[in-house]
Amino acid sequence: MNKAISHSIYSIQHFFDRNISLREMIFVGLIIVCVSNLISPPIALLLGIIIAQLVGHPYLHLNHKATHILLQLSVVGLGFGMNVNSAVNAGKEGVLFTVASIFGTLFLGFILRKFLKIEKKTSFLISAGTAICGGSAIAAVSPVIKAKEKHISVALGVIFILNSVALFIFPTIGHVFNLSQTQFGLWSAIAIHDTSSVVGAAAKYGEKALEVATTVKLARALWIIPVSFISAGMFKTEKSKIKIPYFIGLFVLAMLANTYWQPVQKIAPYVVHVSKIGLTLTLFLIGSGLSFKVLKSVGIKPLLQGVLLWMFVAGFSLWAVFSFV
Repeated sequence: MNKAISHSIYSIQHFFDRNISLREMIFVGLIIVCVSNLISPPIALLLGIIIAQLVGHPYLHLNHKATHILLQLSVVGLGFGMNVNSAVNAGKEGVLFTVASIFGTLFLGFILRKFLKIEKKTSFLISAGTAICGGSAIAAVSPVIKAKEKHISVALGVIFILNSVALFIFPTIGHVFNLSQTQFGLWSAIAIHDTSSVVGAAAKYGEKALEVATTVKLARALWIIPVSFISAGMFKTEKSKIKIPYFIGLFVLAMLANTYWQPVQKIAPYVVHVSKIGLTLTLFLIGSGLSFKVLKSVGIKPLLQGVLLWMFVAGFSLWAVFSFV
């Protein structure tokens, strides 16, 4: 059965490889569907994953840069729909959870690396991505520890696979446990790896959940800086290559403008609408980069580490939300 499915996928891919223009037309057509606001972010991600298996990404070499830029622009745009005062209150609630989960995840990742005998840099990138903000953390830490392409690819593969799962199951779990908007926003910001999936899941749950989740997640992303310094010391590398996430500052400026500048408040709803469309497109592009080749290259042990770390973070943060929020 598996061989038959693999052969069918290969045959379809071979057909589109011979018909490049048709593949490009289909891909561009689906991008138009995404920006037309006809589908939700989770559906866009699923559609991208399907396209990756059957048609393939005709512009794969540009995908990482495109998703990186689109995500940052979308997040900054969402800042125009948020109020500084409520965002600060939400951020205060997430500080202790953030610190405990980050260092708890990194410590557990160290133990799992020893137990599962995973390559050191790959394991550390998976731990950092789980602890802070997924692909952004991996991108920031990898040059600091001088990780090779194979280390980065495996870590990103693990993170994006689990991100895809989280985008679908987290809203359902939130409703099962009857989480409030604030509780879900806080939980998703801590337990979901990448900003794109955090925003996608929270937006599906509600506006208040989106506000809390985005604020807490971006505050969490600032921990890239101290973790990068720590990793530089652990791997005995230079500290000059640490990347500061500047788009977080732009997000804060967008919130300030929306809170205190009346002319901005008039156009803010339109900016937020366009930003949500940008997020939908981002998730489609992320999904379209998850080909069977990428999924196969991950391997069982790194994926197992990622799953165990994720279960720890999700379980710990859900308990904390129930107990203290």
